[in-house]
Amino acid sequence: MAGKGSNSVHLRHYNERVVLDAIRRFGQASKAEVARFAHLTPPAVAAIIDALVAGGYVVENGKRFGGKGQPSAMYGLARDGAYSIGLHIGRRAMDAILIDFAGHTCAFETHDYDHPDPETIRRIGSAAITRFRAQLGPDIAARLVGIGISAPYFIGGWDEELGFPRGVQEEWRAVDLRSHFLETQGLAVMIENDASAAAVAELVFGVGKQYSDFLHISLSTFVGGGLVLNGTLQTGPNGNTAAFGPFPVTYSNLASVPKPAGKFEVLLHRASIYTLVAHLRFNGFQITRVRDLEPMPAQARALVSEWQDDCADALAQAIIGSIALVDLEAIVIDGLLPPSVLIETVTKVRAAFAQMLPPGLIAPTILAGSIGARGSALGASLLPIYSMFGPDTGVLMKKGSDKKPLMVGSA
Repeated sequence: MAGKGSNSVHLRHYNERVVLDAIRRFGQASKAEVARFAHLTPPAVAAIIDALVAGGYVVENGKRFGGKGQPSAMYGLARDGAYSIGLHIGRRAMDAILIDFAGHTCAFETHDYDHPDPETIRRIGSAAITRFRAQLGPDIAARLVGIGISAPYFIGGWDEELGFPRGVQEEWRAVDLRSHFLETQGLAVMIENDASAAAVAELVFGVGKQYSDFLHISLSTFVGGGLVLNGTLQTGPNGNTAAFGPFPVTYSNLASVPKPAGKFEVLLHRASIYTLVAHLRFNGFQITRVRDLEPMPAQARALVSEWQDDCADALAQAIIGSIALVDLEAIVIDGLLPPSVLIETVTKVRAAFAQMLPPGLIAPTILAGSIGARGSALGASLLPIYSMFGPDTGVLMKKGSDKKPLMVGSA
């Protein structure tokens, strides 16, 4: 009986997580809508929601009129139910974000640098955590549930492409991000690949909510990917699922891209932001960050279009290779590009894909993401919240301490 009682407690906790997930997906919902979504009985859902309201995790947001019968009470997540911090360590900048339980951004910072040496990252990240704690105040800061960190694999690698000092690779070899920052104060620290974290953000808050099975492509400094199947992020035994950068594609048509020595090029050299910036500089247009393309300078328009054509050709090849292995509903493309440039690029990817699609494959929907440059930081901030409140912590965020270290210094 003791075992059965224990199982009942675990089941109740799991059902609470399912109810919270349903409310998060709907934004606000009635008890009846949650019951249908969660496949639970209305009395069970009513009892769970009442307990969550009492616990400060759910709030009643008035009533909905217009249907049959009595007006329905609507429930949403309590914004002050919990808070989480996300840090995204990029190759050119760090983003830091503070979110509340409902996913609203309470604070956001971005800090540029020439290269991500560990000491600079420690200083910037620790200072951001301190500022976020101060903003919340001591009482509310007690509701911080953790810190999520997203970063590229091989953050010290590919130094030749980006012009990093050689020592950066070696410095990262000895870094454990779980204990790297000074201001964690005992909070749980969770780590995820940056492209996978961006996929999580799209799944929870973006157009990914519409799909159970999709590939998320991040056009960041280097291109990356995140795979969602059956509504859960797939990371694989090494946390390296959908590592899109090394995908083999044909040679680039851009004069600014050196021809490789082997039979194939890699996608990273054709569909990355660093390639766009290098193409602009190669042709005499000096640019520091891709955000400088919003609004689009007239002298850059033709050069950006050349890169978009080349990028779209390479992405179409990689997408075809992907759907030959995994049947997908959608391909979601997002990242650092300004919105107008992203939409143009996705349109060109659709056209290139339609021309290449061979018989025997079912075309997925190809669309632009809705999160943008903050995706990896937002996804990182969701890691602790889903770890504590998500319905399936063993699948959605399943990398644990037994995984290989995130920060390795060579590709």
